[in-house]
Amino acid sequence: MSIAKVQSLEELASKVAQYRELGRKVVHCHGCFDLVHYGHLKHFEEAKKQGDILVVTVTEDRYVNKGPGRPFFTLEQRCEYLAALSIIDGVAPNRWPSAAPTIRLLAPSIYIKGIEYRSMPDDAKLKEEITAIESVGGHIYYTDDIVFSSTHLINKGLIPDICSSGADR
Repeated sequence: MSIAKVQSLEELASKVAQYRELGRKVVHCHGCFDLVHYGHLKHFEEAKKQGDILVVTVTEDRYVNKGPGRPFFTLEQRCEYLAALSIIDGVAPNRWPSAAPTIRLLAPSIYIKGIEYRSMPDDAKLKEEITAIESVGGHIYYTDDIVFSSTHLINKGLIPDICSSGADR
């Protein structure tokens, strides 16, 4: 059985349910992923080690509130380049401003966040996500590897420099 890489949340939820019935452990990451970088790759590697199937949901453009001109890449582009990573088994756009409804729909065994979220216990969205994962019998896991910030890289203007230097080649 394989998961088509980019699909709707309902299609992904159906495949995830089939995997769970087979006793497979499903791991879920969620985020904007506007600029995938080395930190994300390490995050996905550690996430995949926690289970058998790694699914990633992506914040819709209208819910990205990370600065002017964001997201830098469209939802379709972000889903496509995440799907190109062999470590990820399935990708779907998240149609809600929070990952909590998606967690309840997918019912993964483990919901993954980066280590930087461990120091944000009062974050309202994180609290919703933790409540959601616990409501489906799963638990949260914080990866503990190198951390970079796509938002910081983009807002510091590093992306236009990269893009312009690439055009000169």
